[in-house]
Amino acid sequence: MKKYPSLGIQIPDILLPKYGIDLTKWAVIACDQFTSQPEYWRNVADLVGDAPSTYHLILPEVMLGTDKEAERIRTTQAAMQLYLAGGLFQEHNGSILVERKINGTTRKGIVLALDLECYDYSVGSQTLIRATEGTIIDRLPPRMHIREGAPLELPHILVLIDDPEKTVIEPLFAEHNGLPLLYDFDLMFDSGHLSGYSLAVSELEAQLIAGLERLADPVAFRARHGLKGAEQVLLFAMGDGNHSLATAKAIWEKNKAVVGMDHPSRYALVEIENLHDKGLTFEPIHRVLFGLKADLISELKAWFKDALEIKLQPDVQRVFELVDKASADRQTIGILSQGKACNVTFNQPTSNLAVGTLQPFIDSLLVTGQADKVDYIHGGEVVERLANEPGNAGFYLPVMDKSELFRTVILDGVLPRKTFSMGEAHEKRFYMECRRIA
Repeated sequence: MKKYPSLGIQIPDILLPKYGIDLTKWAVIACDQFTSQPEYWRNVADLVGDAPSTYHLILPEVMLGTDKEAERIRTTQAAMQLYLAGGLFQEHNGSILVERKINGTTRKGIVLALDLECYDYSVGSQTLIRATEGTIIDRLPPRMHIREGAPLELPHILVLIDDPEKTVIEPLFAEHNGLPLLYDFDLMFDSGHLSGYSLAVSELEAQLIAGLERLADPVAFRARHGLKGAEQVLLFAMGDGNHSLATAKAIWEKNKAVVGMDHPSRYALVEIENLHDKGLTFEPIHRVLFGLKADLISELKAWFKDALEIKLQPDVQRVFELVDKASADRQTIGILSQGKACNVTFNQPTSNLAVGTLQPFIDSLLVTGQADKVDYIHGGEVVERLANEPGNAGFYLPVMDKSELFRTVILDGVLPRKTFSMGEAHEKRFYMECRRIA
């Protein structure tokens, strides 16, 4: 395992399912998807059955807070031990080039390991690896319970580099046809096609490192972002899986004095992608309130007073259209509840993004007991369906311009939690690779 401390990375030893395992059943989507759609996970369980699968190695978050949670943690860790003892893995030494095709687009990435000593999810962090949104500390304990007793980690974490000239990942793919093919298969439920190629070639590994070193050069970094202050280099910014990486960090900080600085849990397996990959799209993450006990419009008016406009619309599609077409300097959202639909515009926004202006209001309803819980939803159709159920309300939000991500994090710190999503729910990363952390 080669380490590059100045870049905060390690070239990892990766475990892949051995030849002959049904990879369509093996790979399942990130655990934090479809949390308000339990039927999706029932379909996964029915498809997988008892076959070897990462489904048996994760805790789908749809189970959090249920009577299934504790037992699932136990069976997850037991399944990891069983798979290791049963010889279900083959070892690959080196990084992997990943190609994901879905809906007529292609995303490219590289699987490697990040050094948690170079990562800090605190607000105002100046580390080489940073969170892009607020970390909800209360969401870490269930994940910590799994990782702390686990011999394996499985990454659904996507980390971004800001490489507008496409000098790091894209040139490596120009060579991929001559590389060993590690996996190549269709993902379940029309979620696209996944291919992986071995990057265990010294010349290509050197090319990867040289490209990252150019991005991390302080002079080039400041010029790229037009910085004049003392801002430190941000090389890796979280895309998806913020709380999973934060969990790995929390466990490492808890245990490192005991296990030593060379322990494998110092690192976390991730896939890095270029923010400027044409196949990478940002989608908004909407909100749905459950168990709403107050009149939502009245509460909005009381919270924002005269600093908002509310306009009822004849149908949901009109609400969505006005949000999608709103100019960047006009913060407009959609609200759906019990068959009613309206647009709300914030005239005196308290954040650069509509989600940042809205989130404190949602939090206030939860704190005061005016609503039972909030969930974070991908896709307008799901928002509409859930918002029409008794006691629910949906908030349809605009998308963030992805080109602003790095500069915003550098200058302003983390974004409001759940600000953006890299693609729709079914486009999220699937668990494929594993790595020993014990």
